[in-house]
Amino acid sequence: MITTEAPHHLAAGMKASILPLQAILDKAVAGERISPNEGLALLESHDLTAIGAAANEVTKRLHPEPYRTYNIDRNINYTNACTAVCDFCAFYRPPKHDEVYVLTREELYSKIEETIALGGDQILMQGGLHPKLSLEWYEELLRDLRQRYPTVNIHGFSPPEIHHFTKLFKLPLRTVLERLKAAGLGSLPGGGGEILVDRVRKEITRGKVLTDDWLNVHRVWHELGGKSTATMMFGHIETLAERIEHMERVRQLQDETGGLTAFISWTFQPDNTTMAHIPPAGAFEYLKTQAISRLYLDNVPNIQSSWVTQGEKIGGLALLFGANDMGSLMIEENVVAEAGTVYHLTLETIKRLIIDAGYTPRQRNVFYQLIDRVPAAIRQETQVAAQLRVLN
Repeated sequence: MITTEAPHHLAAGMKASILPLQAILDKAVAGERISPNEGLALLESHDLTAIGAAANEVTKRLHPEPYRTYNIDRNINYTNACTAVCDFCAFYRPPKHDEVYVLTREELYSKIEETIALGGDQILMQGGLHPKLSLEWYEELLRDLRQRYPTVNIHGFSPPEIHHFTKLFKLPLRTVLERLKAAGLGSLPGGGGEILVDRVRKEITRGKVLTDDWLNVHRVWHELGGKSTATMMFGHIETLAERIEHMERVRQLQDETGGLTAFISWTFQPDNTTMAHIPPAGAFEYLKTQAISRLYLDNVPNIQSSWVTQGEKIGGLALLFGANDMGSLMIEENVVAEAGTVYHLTLETIKRLIIDAGYTPRQRNVFYQLIDRVPAAIRQETQVAAQLRVLN
């Protein structure tokens, strides 16, 4: 049974800052680091307008360029078999379940070739914690895909999967990552972050990596020269202080390694899960939390909008609440969809949302390098949109 008892960790000692809200926001806008207590005060505030405006100012300081970015990739879930039990997940199946699958190479090839045809340069490849696939199976898969599709980056295997590999194969973390990197793994996603507080993780998951080990997967990957992203799924049993503790742990990791390229947060989607009784967080809480993540994570260069969970209007509005990136076109998405949330945006819609926010849309890769050319017509449309915003 899920409870909400008081946590016994860093968050338990947090108290809201005695500084006025505007003083905290002014600190962040000026580039000064805000404390966990100040971050908590922001989360406890309901002044979405002021918080959003401050986050937008920070975004413009960090990203003065006249464009906002997106990428084109595909989320390929190569298996749904999982030995962990996550109360919030509608996607996984126990290993002996009738609906368990492992995609064939031919199915993978088809998905990747469709992605390339649509202008994509990356696949996000994640799965459950499969109990029987060998490390050699993963290495052969990576080598095969790298040889067939040398221009496609493999953004693969979440920290829970990597940690699972170390236990299953009885190998050191560094050895596992070195072997996967040598076989063709290009970058590491931030999946399975949920809330980086063990009190929360132990209540909503069983058999899954805890906070320190999740962070250490990133740490060692960064030591090997790799890049990765960090995520947060919020709006379930965590306290506001635990939300800030999550951001603090991410900020500390980035201070240490500098290997995170982006932070992505989204609201828990309850349908078809054993936590369906928890009311979902709305757009207000999403925009506030994302804006605060921009203010708090002063060392993480990019914040992504989560239109996949929020839909077109809020996903686009997120560009004015701390996000500088619209994330992926997401040709395929299975995990959130299993929880009943199904939003699909066309590439044209993503570009229009960026233009409506007053910026030029630019395609980037996972390392935030621009990989497109902007037609003159789009530049002109962006300028007109920016002028209309000023007039209004």
